[in-house]
Amino acid sequence: MGFLTEDEIAALKPAPEAMFRSPVPTQVVASDEFSPIPQTPDQKRVEARIKDLADEIGAKQGLDRRRFLATASGMAAAFLAMNDVHGPLFGVTPAEAQQPDRAEARAAGLRDQFIMDVHTHFLREGTRLTGFVNMRQAVGRAGWNPALNPEEQSIQSLMYDNWFKEVFLDSDTKVALISGAPSDDERDWFLTNRMKFDARKRINDAAGTQRAMSHAIFTPGQPGWLEAVDRAIEELKPDSFKGYTIGDNTNKHLAQWPWRMDDEALMYPFYERLQRAGIVNVCVHKGLFPPQVEARFPRLLPHARVDDVGKAAKDWPGLNFVIYHSAYRFAGGGTAEQGLAQFEATGRVEWVSDLAEIPAKFGVTNVYGDLGQIFAQSTVVQPRLAAAMMGMLVKGLGASNVVWGTDAIWTGSPQWQIEALRRLEIPEDLQRRYGFEPLGPADGPVKTAIFGGNSARMYRYDARRAGLEDDGVVQARARYAAAGGERSNLAYGYVA
Repeated sequence: MGFLTEDEIAALKPAPEAMFRSPVPTQVVASDEFSPIPQTPDQKRVEARIKDLADEIGAKQGLDRRRFLATASGMAAAFLAMNDVHGPLFGVTPAEAQQPDRAEARAAGLRDQFIMDVHTHFLREGTRLTGFVNMRQAVGRAGWNPALNPEEQSIQSLMYDNWFKEVFLDSDTKVALISGAPSDDERDWFLTNRMKFDARKRINDAAGTQRAMSHAIFTPGQPGWLEAVDRAIEELKPDSFKGYTIGDNTNKHLAQWPWRMDDEALMYPFYERLQRAGIVNVCVHKGLFPPQVEARFPRLLPHARVDDVGKAAKDWPGLNFVIYHSAYRFAGGGTAEQGLAQFEATGRVEWVSDLAEIPAKFGVTNVYGDLGQIFAQSTVVQPRLAAAMMGMLVKGLGASNVVWGTDAIWTGSPQWQIEALRRLEIPEDLQRRYGFEPLGPADGPVKTAIFGGNSARMYRYDARRAGLEDDGVVQARARYAAAGGERSNLAYGYVA
Protein backbone atom coordinates (compact mmCIF):
# COMPACT_ATOMS: atom_id res chain seq x y z
CA MET A 1 0.00 0.00 0.00
CA GLY A 2 1.06 3.60 -0.37
CA PHE A 3 3.37 4.79 -3.12
CA LEU A 4 6.65 3.44 -1.76
CA THR A 5 7.90 0.40 -3.63
CA GLU A 6 8.88 -2.85 -1.94
CA ASP A 7 12.54 -2.01 -2.56
CA GLU A 8 12.13 1.43 -0.98
CA ILE A 9 10.43 -0.08 2.05
CA ALA A 10 13.15 -2.71 2.33
CA ALA A 11 15.71 0.09 2.70
CA LEU A 12 13.93 1.46 5.78
CA LYS A 13 13.72 0.25 9.36
CA PRO A 14 10.73 -0.15 11.67
CA ALA A 15 10.67 2.71 14.17
CA PRO A 16 9.88 0.63 17.30
CA GLU A 17 13.01 -1.47 16.69
CA ALA A 18 15.45 1.03 15.28
CA MET A 19 14.61 4.34 16.88
CA PHE A 20 16.07 5.58 20.15
CA ARG A 21 13.29 5.77 22.73
CA SER A 22 13.51 9.46 23.44
CA PRO A 23 10.71 11.49 25.05
CA VAL A 24 10.99 13.73 21.97
CA PRO A 25 11.57 11.85 18.69
CA THR A 26 15.07 12.26 17.30
CA GLN A 27 14.23 11.04 13.80
CA VAL A 28 11.44 11.72 11.34
CA VAL A 29 8.92 8.86 11.38
CA ALA A 30 6.92 8.03 8.25
CA SER A 31 4.17 5.68 7.21
CA ASP A 32 4.54 3.70 4.01
CA GLU A 33 3.00 6.67 2.16
CA PHE A 34 6.31 8.54 1.97
CA SER A 35 9.99 7.97 2.57
CA PRO A 36 11.36 9.48 5.79
CA ILE A 37 14.43 11.67 5.65
CA PRO A 38 17.61 10.33 7.28
CA GLN A 39 18.48 11.53 10.77
CA THR A 40 20.04 14.98 10.43
CA PRO A 41 23.35 15.99 12.03
CA ASP A 42 21.47 18.19 14.51
CA GLN A 43 19.16 15.33 15.42
CA LYS A 44 22.18 13.12 16.02
CA ARG A 45 23.60 15.75 18.35
CA VAL A 46 20.29 16.06 20.19
CA GLU A 47 20.10 12.28 20.61
CA ALA A 48 23.67 12.05 21.88
CA ARG A 49 23.03 14.86 24.36
CA ILE A 50 19.83 13.22 25.61
CA LYS A 51 21.71 9.97 26.19
CA ASP A 52 24.48 11.77 28.08
CA LEU A 53 21.99 13.61 30.30
CA ALA A 54 19.97 10.45 30.90
CA ASP A 55 23.03 8.46 31.91
CA GLU A 56 24.40 11.22 34.11
CA ILE A 57 21.21 12.36 35.84
CA GLY A 58 19.41 9.03 35.79
CA ALA A 59 22.26 7.33 37.65
CA LYS A 60 21.98 9.91 40.44
CA GLN A 61 18.26 9.11 40.68
CA GLY A 62 18.84 5.36 40.69
CA LEU A 63 17.25 4.91 37.26
CA ASP A 64 18.56 3.36 34.09
CA ARG A 65 18.34 5.33 30.87
CA ARG A 66 14.97 3.95 29.74
CA ARG A 67 13.25 4.45 33.10
CA PHE A 68 14.65 7.97 33.50
CA LEU A 69 13.45 9.02 30.06
CA ALA A 70 9.93 7.87 30.93
CA THR A 71 9.75 10.39 33.80
CA ALA A 72 8.91 14.09 33.90
CA SER A 73 12.60 14.77 34.54
CA GLY A 74 13.46 12.77 31.45
CA MET A 75 11.09 14.87 29.36
CA ALA A 76 12.75 18.01 30.72
CA ALA A 77 16.18 16.60 29.86
CA ALA A 78 15.09 16.08 26.25
CA PHE A 79 14.17 19.76 25.92
CA LEU A 80 17.43 20.80 27.57
CA ALA A 81 19.18 18.81 24.84
CA MET A 82 17.07 20.52 22.17
CA ASN A 83 18.08 23.93 23.53
CA ASP A 84 21.74 22.91 23.68
CA VAL A 85 21.66 22.17 19.94
CA HIS A 86 19.10 24.62 18.55
CA GLY A 87 19.29 27.55 20.96
CA PRO A 88 16.91 28.61 23.74
CA LEU A 89 13.56 27.90 22.08
CA PHE A 90 12.00 25.85 24.87
CA GLY A 91 11.31 26.99 28.42
CA VAL A 92 13.07 24.45 30.62
CA THR A 93 15.60 24.58 33.48
CA PRO A 94 18.32 22.12 34.52
CA ALA A 95 16.60 21.85 37.90
CA GLU A 96 13.61 20.11 36.28
CA ALA A 97 15.85 17.36 34.98
CA GLN A 98 17.91 17.08 38.14
CA GLN A 99 15.14 17.27 40.75
CA PRO A 100 12.31 14.74 40.22
CA ASP A 101 10.02 16.48 42.71
CA ARG A 102 10.35 19.75 40.84
CA ALA A 103 9.69 18.15 37.46
CA GLU A 104 6.70 16.22 38.76
CA ALA A 105 5.29 19.31 40.46
CA ARG A 106 5.37 21.18 37.14
CA ALA A 107 3.78 18.24 35.33
CA ALA A 108 1.10 17.89 38.01
CA GLY A 109 0.34 21.61 37.83
CA LEU A 110 -0.46 21.32 34.12
CA ARG A 111 -2.07 17.88 34.12
CA ASP A 112 -5.61 19.27 34.37
CA GLN A 113 -5.12 21.67 31.44
CA PHE A 114 -7.96 21.21 28.97
CA ILE A 115 -6.52 19.70 25.79
CA MET A 116 -8.78 18.75 22.90
CA ASP A 117 -6.90 16.92 20.13
CA VAL A 118 -8.96 17.23 16.95
CA HIS A 119 -6.63 15.09 14.82
CA THR A 120 -5.94 11.50 15.89
CA HIS A 121 -5.79 8.22 13.98
CA PHE A 122 -5.82 4.48 14.40
CA LEU A 123 -6.27 1.66 11.87
CA ARG A 124 -9.10 -0.80 11.49
CA GLU A 125 -8.93 -4.48 12.35
CA GLY A 126 -8.04 -6.46 9.24
CA THR A 127 -6.45 -3.46 7.51
CA ARG A 128 -4.46 -4.07 4.34
CA LEU A 129 -2.17 -1.17 5.32
CA THR A 130 0.40 -3.50 6.84
CA GLY A 131 3.39 -1.73 5.34
CA PHE A 132 3.85 -0.09 8.75
CA VAL A 133 5.05 -3.44 10.13
CA ASN A 134 6.25 -5.48 7.16
CA MET A 135 9.77 -5.65 8.63
CA ARG A 136 8.97 -5.29 12.31
CA GLN A 137 10.00 -8.01 14.71
CA ALA A 138 8.29 -8.28 18.08
CA VAL A 139 9.92 -5.85 20.51
CA GLY A 140 8.46 -7.23 23.71
CA ARG A 141 6.09 -5.74 26.15
CA ALA A 142 5.56 -1.98 26.24
CA GLY A 143 4.25 -1.60 29.80
CA TRP A 144 0.62 -1.45 28.70
CA ASN A 145 -2.29 -1.36 31.08
CA PRO A 146 -3.23 -5.05 31.60
CA ALA A 147 -6.88 -4.05 31.29
CA LEU A 148 -6.20 -3.16 27.66
CA ASN A 149 -5.19 -6.70 26.63
CA PRO A 150 -1.49 -6.04 25.88
CA GLU A 151 -0.03 -7.33 22.65
CA GLU A 152 3.52 -7.46 21.35
CA GLN A 153 4.48 -4.51 19.16
CA SER A 154 2.87 -5.24 15.79
CA ILE A 155 0.16 -3.86 13.57
CA GLN A 156 -1.88 -3.92 16.79
CA SER A 157 0.21 -0.94 17.91
CA LEU A 158 -1.67 1.13 15.35
CA MET A 159 -5.11 -0.03 16.38
CA TYR A 160 -7.63 1.00 19.00
CA ASP A 161 -6.14 -0.39 22.22
CA ASN A 162 -2.74 1.23 21.80
CA TRP A 163 -4.32 4.44 20.49
CA PHE A 164 -6.38 4.64 23.69
CA LYS A 165 -3.28 4.00 25.82
CA GLU A 166 -1.08 6.52 24.05
CA VAL A 167 -3.71 9.28 23.87
CA PHE A 168 -5.70 8.95 27.10
CA LEU A 169 -3.31 7.19 29.51
CA ASP A 170 0.12 8.44 28.40
CA SER A 171 -0.77 12.06 27.62
CA ASP A 172 -2.69 14.97 29.12
CA THR A 173 -5.25 14.85 26.30
CA LYS A 174 -8.78 15.23 27.65
CA VAL A 175 -10.86 14.89 24.48
CA ALA A 176 -9.85 13.25 21.20
CA LEU A 177 -11.45 13.41 17.79
CA ILE A 178 -11.18 10.16 15.83
CA SER A 179 -10.21 11.00 12.27
CA GLY A 180 -9.56 8.89 9.22
CA ALA A 181 -8.52 8.89 5.60
CA PRO A 182 -10.40 7.65 2.53
CA SER A 183 -9.20 5.81 -0.52
CA ASP A 184 -10.63 5.16 -3.93
CA ASP A 185 -10.24 1.51 -2.91
CA GLU A 186 -12.72 1.07 -0.05
CA ARG A 187 -10.52 -1.60 1.53
CA ASP A 188 -7.88 1.02 2.30
CA TRP A 189 -9.90 3.47 4.35
CA PHE A 190 -8.18 3.80 7.74
CA LEU A 191 -11.63 3.43 9.34
CA THR A 192 -15.07 3.46 7.83
CA ASN A 193 -17.43 6.15 9.07
CA ARG A 194 -19.38 3.49 10.95
CA MET A 195 -16.18 2.31 12.67
CA LYS A 196 -15.43 5.83 13.87
CA PHE A 197 -18.99 6.16 15.19
CA ASP A 198 -18.70 2.80 16.99
CA ALA A 199 -15.36 3.74 18.59
CA ARG A 200 -16.77 7.09 19.75
CA LYS A 201 -19.76 5.34 21.30
CA ARG A 202 -17.58 2.68 22.95
CA ILE A 203 -15.39 5.27 24.65
CA ASN A 204 -18.18 7.59 25.72
CA ASP A 205 -20.38 4.80 27.02
CA ALA A 206 -17.52 3.41 29.11
CA ALA A 207 -16.40 6.83 30.33
CA GLY A 208 -19.87 8.12 31.08
CA THR A 209 -18.80 11.42 29.49
CA GLN A 210 -18.08 12.87 26.05
CA ARG A 211 -14.38 12.00 25.78
CA ALA A 212 -14.42 11.15 22.08
CA MET A 213 -15.69 12.82 18.93
CA SER A 214 -15.54 11.58 15.35
CA HIS A 215 -15.35 12.77 11.78
CA ALA A 216 -17.35 11.46 8.91
CA ILE A 217 -15.24 11.34 5.77
CA PHE A 218 -16.72 12.81 2.58
CA THR A 219 -15.48 11.95 -0.92
CA PRO A 220 -16.63 14.51 -3.51
CA GLY A 221 -17.13 13.16 -6.99
CA GLN A 222 -17.32 9.50 -6.08
CA PRO A 223 -20.57 7.82 -7.17
CA GLY A 224 -23.27 8.30 -4.55
CA TRP A 225 -21.15 10.54 -2.32
CA LEU A 226 -23.90 13.01 -1.42
CA GLU A 227 -26.26 10.18 -0.55
CA ALA A 228 -23.50 8.81 1.72
CA VAL A 229 -23.29 12.24 3.38
CA ASP A 230 -27.04 12.22 3.99
CA ARG A 231 -26.85 8.75 5.56
CA ALA A 232 -23.94 9.77 7.80
CA ILE A 233 -25.79 12.85 9.03
CA GLU A 234 -28.93 10.84 9.76
CA GLU A 235 -27.43 7.67 11.21
CA LEU A 236 -24.03 8.57 12.64
CA LYS A 237 -24.46 12.16 13.86
CA PRO A 238 -20.79 13.07 13.17
CA ASP A 239 -19.21 15.96 15.05
CA SER A 240 -17.70 17.25 11.79
CA PHE A 241 -16.85 16.16 8.27
CA LYS A 242 -13.38 15.72 6.78
CA GLY A 243 -12.18 15.46 3.19
CA TYR A 244 -8.98 15.31 1.14
CA THR A 245 -8.88 17.65 -1.85
CA ILE A 246 -6.34 15.42 -3.62
CA GLY A 247 -8.85 12.60 -3.36
CA ASP A 248 -6.92 9.47 -2.40
CA ASN A 249 -3.98 10.36 -0.15
CA THR A 250 -3.14 6.75 0.73
CA ASN A 251 -2.90 5.54 -2.88
CA LYS A 252 -2.14 8.73 -4.78
CA HIS A 253 -1.61 6.78 -7.98
CA LEU A 254 -5.28 5.74 -7.82
CA ALA A 255 -6.70 9.21 -7.16
CA GLN A 256 -9.58 9.66 -9.63
CA TRP A 257 -11.59 12.36 -7.87
CA PRO A 258 -9.55 15.36 -6.72
CA TRP A 259 -11.67 18.44 -6.04
CA ARG A 260 -11.65 22.10 -5.07
CA MET A 261 -13.31 23.65 -2.05
CA ASP A 262 -14.73 26.51 -4.14
CA ASP A 263 -16.32 24.31 -6.83
CA GLU A 264 -19.86 25.69 -6.69
CA ALA A 265 -21.50 22.87 -8.64
CA LEU A 266 -19.82 20.06 -6.72
CA MET A 267 -19.29 21.40 -3.20
CA TYR A 268 -21.94 23.99 -2.46
CA PRO A 269 -24.80 21.45 -2.23
CA PHE A 270 -22.67 19.65 0.37
CA TYR A 271 -22.08 22.81 2.39
CA GLU A 272 -25.81 23.52 2.28
CA ARG A 273 -26.57 20.06 3.67
CA LEU A 274 -24.16 20.54 6.56
CA GLN A 275 -25.46 23.98 7.41
CA ARG A 276 -29.05 22.74 7.35
CA ALA A 277 -28.08 19.87 9.69
CA GLY A 278 -26.31 22.21 12.13
CA ILE A 279 -22.86 20.71 11.44
CA VAL A 280 -20.60 23.71 11.10
CA ASN A 281 -17.03 22.31 10.98
CA VAL A 282 -15.60 21.28 7.61
CA CYS A 283 -12.10 19.82 7.99
CA VAL A 284 -9.93 19.61 4.88
CA HIS A 285 -6.52 17.96 4.46
CA LYS A 286 -4.11 20.26 2.64
CA GLY A 287 -0.36 20.41 2.15
CA LEU A 288 2.06 17.53 2.83
CA PHE A 289 2.95 17.73 -0.85
CA PRO A 290 6.64 18.67 -1.17
CA PRO A 291 8.48 18.94 -4.48
CA GLN A 292 9.55 15.30 -4.14
CA VAL A 293 5.90 14.22 -4.16
CA GLU A 294 4.91 16.77 -6.80
CA ALA A 295 7.43 15.18 -9.17
CA ARG A 296 5.59 11.88 -8.92
CA PHE A 297 2.03 13.21 -8.93
CA PRO A 298 2.09 16.62 -10.67
CA ARG A 299 -1.60 16.53 -11.59
CA LEU A 300 -2.55 16.60 -7.88
CA LEU A 301 -0.49 19.70 -7.03
CA PRO A 302 -3.27 22.26 -7.71
CA HIS A 303 -5.49 20.44 -5.22
CA ALA A 304 -2.94 20.45 -2.40
CA ARG A 305 -2.66 24.25 -2.26
CA VAL A 306 -5.01 26.65 -0.46
CA ASP A 307 -6.09 28.95 -3.31
CA ASP A 308 -9.60 27.45 -3.12
CA VAL A 309 -10.14 28.20 0.58
CA GLY A 310 -10.87 31.93 0.62
CA LYS A 311 -13.85 31.98 -1.73
CA ALA A 312 -15.50 28.99 -0.05
CA ALA A 313 -15.07 30.61 3.36
CA LYS A 314 -16.47 33.94 2.14
CA ASP A 315 -19.44 32.29 0.45
CA TRP A 316 -20.28 30.18 3.52
CA PRO A 317 -19.71 32.39 6.59
CA GLY A 318 -21.82 30.09 8.78
CA LEU A 319 -19.32 27.24 8.40
CA ASN A 320 -15.84 26.84 9.88
CA PHE A 321 -13.18 25.66 7.44
CA VAL A 322 -10.39 23.87 9.33
CA ILE A 323 -7.30 23.31 7.18
CA TYR A 324 -5.44 20.26 8.45
CA HIS A 325 -1.67 20.50 8.84
CA SER A 326 -2.20 24.23 8.13
CA ALA A 327 -1.31 23.28 4.54
CA TYR A 328 2.41 22.93 5.43
CA ARG A 329 4.03 21.70 2.24
CA PHE A 330 7.31 20.17 3.34
CA ALA A 331 6.21 17.22 5.46
CA GLY A 332 5.21 13.94 3.85
CA GLY A 333 8.51 13.33 2.11
CA GLY A 334 10.10 16.77 2.15
CA THR A 335 12.44 18.23 4.73
CA ALA A 336 12.16 20.90 7.38
CA GLU A 337 15.42 22.29 5.99
CA GLN A 338 13.53 23.12 2.79
CA GLY A 339 10.96 25.03 4.81
CA LEU A 340 13.54 26.80 6.92
CA ALA A 341 15.63 27.79 3.88
CA GLN A 342 12.54 29.20 2.20
CA PHE A 343 11.61 31.16 5.32
CA GLU A 344 15.10 32.57 5.79
CA ALA A 345 15.24 33.65 2.14
CA THR A 346 11.71 35.05 1.77
CA GLY A 347 10.01 35.27 5.17
CA ARG A 348 7.40 32.84 3.85
CA VAL A 349 6.69 29.10 4.01
CA GLU A 350 4.54 27.30 1.45
CA TRP A 351 1.56 27.11 1.88
CA VAL A 352 1.34 28.21 5.52
CA SER A 353 1.88 31.86 4.63
CA ASP A 354 -0.87 31.68 2.00
CA LEU A 355 -3.28 30.22 4.54
CA ALA A 356 -2.41 32.85 7.15
CA GLU A 357 -3.12 35.66 4.67
CA ILE A 358 -6.64 34.47 3.74
CA PRO A 359 -8.52 36.35 6.52
CA ALA A 360 -7.03 39.70 5.47
CA LYS A 361 -7.45 39.06 1.74
CA PHE A 362 -11.03 37.81 1.88
CA GLY A 363 -12.34 39.54 4.97
CA VAL A 364 -13.28 36.25 6.68
CA THR A 365 -12.99 34.95 10.23
CA ASN A 366 -14.00 31.33 9.64
CA VAL A 367 -10.69 29.85 8.45
CA TYR A 368 -8.72 27.78 10.96
CA GLY A 369 -5.32 26.08 11.00
CA ASP A 370 -4.85 22.62 12.54
CA LEU A 371 -1.30 21.89 13.70
CA GLY A 372 -1.02 18.17 12.87
CA GLN A 373 2.19 17.37 11.02
CA ILE A 374 3.16 21.04 10.68
CA PHE A 375 4.14 20.95 14.34
CA ALA A 376 5.27 17.34 14.70
CA GLN A 377 7.61 17.27 11.71
CA SER A 378 9.15 20.72 12.14
CA THR A 379 9.69 20.65 15.91
CA VAL A 380 11.86 17.53 15.88
CA VAL A 381 14.06 18.72 12.99
CA GLN A 382 14.12 22.53 12.95
CA PRO A 383 12.27 23.98 15.96
CA ARG A 384 13.10 27.52 14.82
CA LEU A 385 10.91 26.80 11.78
CA ALA A 386 8.17 25.51 14.10
CA ALA A 387 8.34 28.75 16.08
CA ALA A 388 8.22 30.86 12.89
CA MET A 389 5.17 29.04 11.55
CA MET A 390 3.38 29.37 14.89
CA GLY A 391 4.07 33.09 14.67
CA MET A 392 2.63 33.25 11.14
CA LEU A 393 -0.53 31.39 12.05
CA VAL A 394 -1.25 33.38 15.20
CA LYS A 395 -0.54 36.68 13.43
CA GLY A 396 -2.60 35.90 10.33
CA LEU A 397 -5.44 33.69 11.53
CA GLY A 398 -5.48 34.92 15.11
CA ALA A 399 -4.82 32.91 18.26
CA SER A 400 -8.55 32.17 18.25
CA ASN A 401 -8.27 30.30 14.94
CA VAL A 402 -5.40 27.86 15.54
CA VAL A 403 -6.45 24.44 16.83
CA TRP A 404 -4.58 21.60 18.49
CA GLY A 405 -4.15 18.40 16.50
CA THR A 406 -1.25 15.96 16.68
CA ASP A 407 -1.89 13.37 13.94
CA ALA A 408 -1.14 10.83 16.68
CA ILE A 409 -0.46 7.97 17.02
CA TRP A 410 2.05 7.68 14.18
CA THR A 411 4.67 9.49 16.29
CA GLY A 412 3.63 7.77 19.52
CA SER A 413 1.99 9.40 22.49
CA PRO A 414 1.08 13.04 21.81
CA GLN A 415 2.57 14.06 25.18
CA TRP A 416 5.88 15.18 23.67
CA GLN A 417 4.02 17.50 21.29
CA ILE A 418 1.97 18.86 24.17
CA GLU A 419 5.17 19.54 26.12
CA ALA A 420 6.83 21.09 23.08
CA LEU A 421 4.07 23.67 22.62
CA ARG A 422 3.88 24.33 26.36
CA ARG A 423 7.58 25.19 26.36
CA LEU A 424 8.03 26.74 22.89
CA GLU A 425 8.59 30.47 22.50
CA ILE A 426 9.15 32.48 19.34
CA PRO A 427 12.70 33.90 19.40
CA GLU A 428 12.90 37.63 20.01
CA ASP A 429 14.66 38.29 16.71
CA LEU A 430 11.71 36.76 14.84
CA GLN A 431 9.25 38.72 16.96
CA ARG A 432 11.02 41.98 16.10
CA ARG A 433 11.53 41.29 12.40
CA TYR A 434 8.10 39.87 11.54
CA GLY A 435 5.85 41.37 14.16
CA PHE A 436 5.10 38.03 15.78
CA GLU A 437 3.58 38.14 19.25
CA PRO A 438 5.06 35.88 21.96
CA LEU A 439 3.24 32.61 22.58
CA GLY A 440 3.52 33.12 26.33
CA PRO A 441 3.38 30.65 29.20
CA ALA A 442 2.08 27.08 29.00
CA ASP A 443 -1.21 28.04 30.61
CA GLY A 444 -1.39 31.58 29.22
CA PRO A 445 -4.21 32.81 26.97
CA VAL A 446 -2.62 31.95 23.60
CA LYS A 447 -1.68 28.36 24.37
CA THR A 448 -4.86 27.77 26.39
CA ALA A 449 -6.89 28.82 23.36
CA ILE A 450 -4.89 26.63 20.97
CA PHE A 451 -4.85 23.56 23.20
CA GLY A 452 -8.59 23.42 23.73
CA GLY A 453 -10.48 26.66 24.06
CA ASN A 454 -10.87 27.23 20.33
CA SER A 455 -12.06 23.72 19.54
CA ALA A 456 -14.39 23.69 22.53
CA ARG A 457 -16.03 26.80 21.10
CA MET A 458 -16.18 25.45 17.54
CA TYR A 459 -17.59 22.09 18.61
CA ARG A 460 -19.88 23.64 21.23
CA TYR A 461 -18.23 21.36 23.72
CA ASP A 462 -18.54 23.38 26.92
CA ALA A 463 -22.07 22.10 27.43
CA ARG A 464 -20.66 18.54 27.39
CA ARG A 465 -17.67 18.99 29.71
CA ALA A 466 -19.41 17.99 32.92
CA GLY A 467 -18.01 14.94 34.66
CA LEU A 468 -14.53 14.80 33.11
CA GLU A 469 -12.93 15.15 36.56
CA ASP A 470 -13.93 11.65 37.75
CA ASP A 471 -15.19 9.61 34.81
CA GLY A 472 -14.17 6.22 33.50
CA VAL A 473 -11.04 7.59 31.80
CA VAL A 474 -9.80 9.18 35.03
CA GLN A 475 -10.38 5.90 36.82
CA ALA A 476 -8.53 3.98 34.07
CA ARG A 477 -5.58 6.39 34.41
CA ALA A 478 -5.48 5.77 38.15
CA ARG A 479 -5.44 1.99 37.66
CA TYR A 480 -2.78 2.35 34.98
CA ALA A 481 -0.54 4.45 37.25
CA ALA A 482 -1.05 2.09 40.18
CA ALA A 483 0.02 -0.82 38.00
CA GLY A 484 3.26 0.98 37.13
CA GLY A 485 2.26 2.15 33.67
CA GLU A 486 4.64 4.56 31.96
CA ARG A 487 5.18 6.16 28.58
CA SER A 488 6.84 3.71 26.22
CA ASN A 489 8.43 6.56 24.14
CA LEU A 490 7.78 4.39 21.07
CA ALA A 491 6.88 5.71 17.65
CA TYR A 492 5.23 3.70 14.87
CA GLY A 493 6.13 3.51 11.21
CA TYR A 494 9.48 3.76 9.43
CA VAL A 495 12.77 5.57 9.89
CA ALA A 496 15.61 5.88 7.42
